[in-house]
Amino acid sequence: MIEPHAAKALKPLYVQDPKQRAELISEAATLPALLVSSAASANAVMLGGGYFTPLPGFMDLADALGVAESMHTAAGLFWPVPIVNMVRDAASLQGKRRIALRDPNVDGQPVVAIQEVQKIETATDTQMQRMTERVFCTTDPKHPGVAAFNGAGRTLISGPVTVLSHSYFEPEFPKTYRTAYQIRAEIQGLGWDKVVAFQTRNPMHRAHEELCRMAHHDVGADGILIHMLLGKLKAGDIPAEVRDQCIRAMVQNYFPKGTVLITGYGFDMLYAGPREAVLHAVFRQNAGCTHLIVGRDHAGVGSYYGPFDAQTIFDREVPAGALRIQIYKADNTAWSKKLGRVVMMKDAPDHRPEDFINLSGTKVREMLSKGEALPPEFSRPECAEILKRYYQSTAA
Repeated sequence: MIEPHAAKALKPLYVQDPKQRAELISEAATLPALLVSSAASANAVMLGGGYFTPLPGFMDLADALGVAESMHTAAGLFWPVPIVNMVRDAASLQGKRRIALRDPNVDGQPVVAIQEVQKIETATDTQMQRMTERVFCTTDPKHPGVAAFNGAGRTLISGPVTVLSHSYFEPEFPKTYRTAYQIRAEIQGLGWDKVVAFQTRNPMHRAHEELCRMAHHDVGADGILIHMLLGKLKAGDIPAEVRDQCIRAMVQNYFPKGTVLITGYGFDMLYAGPREAVLHAVFRQNAGCTHLIVGRDHAGVGSYYGPFDAQTIFDREVPAGALRIQIYKADNTAWSKKLGRVVMMKDAPDHRPEDFINLSGTKVREMLSKGEALPPEFSRPECAEILKRYYQSTAA
């Protein structure tokens, strides 16, 4: 199986022994408490699941700046985005050695992790602006990732973490949420060697379905990991439970049995385009995948990134040998009226725009809200029905 990023073995930080975990939860009740941001809580969950191997915890300012600037920590570890615990005010934590991080996304705000406090540092305006600009390619406060990154505060609390909870992801998505070490175990149990990962924060339409098939065939993969984001999204995005239903209906009805793993991970979407695509590659490698599909406008939002910036970053900025996982570069895919099947648009140079069925997200939402059926060439009927019920319920 493919090795984890920059490590011989996965390094999940979640305490799996129930007795030890219970003792640490009891200890956490005696420690100074910090209610962290949703992003920091999700970072802790990803650290716990081994997705962020080999990181031991939250980065300090030097590492965050180095990663933002050159995708390397001060010690030289390749990493694409800062993994930080940032707060507005840490005055009450000065001099504390261990703190309990409380989860803002669960009722009662239970402890998600215990953190050892190594440093408490405050970034300057210039440093915040530079990190924002390098990671998101913009400082526009309307960008959802920029807003979240700058809205959490600018004081970084760095140090190793011991993770005690999977937040709301495990109880709310018991069939879907998986840690990196659980996915590795499933892949190993299936005897898969080559695994192609498909990242999604949206329901999968016919084009996505066919793209998975193309990649599976082209790289000679044993199986496909459909890996959906289960964390926070921007307003207007479709909830995870609806996406989950759509994906399960599609896989059950249209993929050969035993060729697809349907899983999800607990992370808040960054909408960081190219940098987030590289992060996706890192933690898919940690999950045991050998290939990652990177398509048009991967992890993008609005018009902040070029359509294929998330592909070119692997050629221009990721050093040779920094990652073991390979990138499957995909063009936009759509149903060809001429050929009667889904194709990559780059492979159909004789086509005009009207030769494709390729609906915009706005058009899809409009049709579903009105109860109109999506074209069967665009969406499988089972998925379209699930989406129609959702949109009609939100419009009621």
